[in-house]
Amino acid sequence: MGKYAGKNVLVTGAAGFIGSHLTEALLSAGANVTALVRYNSRGSNGLLTSLTQKASPQSLSLLRGDITDINSVDTAVKGQDFVFHLAALVAIPYSYEAPKSYLRTNIEGTLNVLESVRKYGTKRLVHTSTSEVYGSALYVPMDETHSLQAQSPYAASKIAADKLVESYCRSFDVPAVTVRPFNTYGPGQSPRAVIPVTIQQALWSDEIRLGAIHPVRDMTFVGDTVRGFLYLGVKEGVESGTFNLGTGEGHSIGDIANRIRELTGRKDTIQYDPDRTRPSASEVDRLVSDHSRITQMCGWKPSVGLDEGLQRTIDWFRLKERPKNPGEYRK
Repeated sequence: MGKYAGKNVLVTGAAGFIGSHLTEALLSAGANVTALVRYNSRGSNGLLTSLTQKASPQSLSLLRGDITDINSVDTAVKGQDFVFHLAALVAIPYSYEAPKSYLRTNIEGTLNVLESVRKYGTKRLVHTSTSEVYGSALYVPMDETHSLQAQSPYAASKIAADKLVESYCRSFDVPAVTVRPFNTYGPGQSPRAVIPVTIQQALWSDEIRLGAIHPVRDMTFVGDTVRGFLYLGVKEGVESGTFNLGTGEGHSIGDIANRIRELTGRKDTIQYDPDRTRPSASEVDRLVSDHSRITQMCGWKPSVGLDEGLQRTIDWFRLKERPKNPGEYRK
C-alpha cells in the first residue's frame, strides 16, 4: 500500500471499530491521517485511545467535530488527498426508537462529506455502506445487483446515503467508491454486536443468552475488511462502483455461538432472550456475499477463516478487564 505514503488522509468515524483499525493500517502505510472524532464532554477518543499513545503526532491528527455540522466536515476535508467516510449511527435496535437521528447522521452527514469532497476536489472518497441494505437474501451469494430492501430505519438511512453518493458520482463526477462490508468482527468491536457479547458471556457469565439464532451471516475478520478499504482507496478504474466485502460463506448465529462455546470450553446450552430480537417482519434472515467483483478488480480475497478470527477475538477479550455486567444487552 505504498500509494498512501506521505498522503493526507481523512477518516470519519475513526474512533469506531472499523475506523480505528483502518486508521492504524493507514499510519502503517505511511499516511498522514486526520481522524475526525465526534466531540464529547469526556474527551474520549474511543478505540483510538491506545493508538494516539503510539502514533507520531506528525502522522496522526485528531479533529473533534460532528459529521452533521458542515463546518466541521469542511475543515476536516480541506487539504485531504483521500477521504474514508465511516462515521454513522450503526446500532440497528436503537434505530427503531430514534429513527430521525439516523437520518440526520447517516444521510445529512454523508451529504456534508460529498459537498466538501466536491468543493475541494478530493482525489478519492471511499463511502461505507452495509450489507443490511440488501435485506434478507433473495438469492445467495448476493452480488452488488441484488435488490435493496430496508428492513430497519438504519438500513433505510444507509440506502439513502448510498444513493446520494451515486447521484454525486453521476451529477458532479465526484470520484467516489462505495464499500459494502458484510458482518465485520474482531478485536475492539462493541459488546452490542453478537460475537463480542457471546464471547463476553462465554468467558465471564453464568449463562449465554442470545436472541434469534437462526439468521445466517457472512462474518468477515476486520483485518480483511480494512484491506478491502485500502485497495479501493487507490485502485484506478473503480470510481462510481459498489463493492461487497465478505467471505462468501454463511453461518447461522447459533453455529457461531456454538463455535465460541467450543473455543472457550463452555458446556452449557444457549438460552433464548426475547428482548434481544428484532421486530418479526424486520429480521434479516440471510446475508451471504458474492465478493467476485472486488476480487476481479483488485485481487482482494478474505484471508482469515471464521475459527481463526474467533480465536483471535477471544484472545483479545481474555486480556481485557472483566466487565461489570458481561453480556448485558445494550441497544
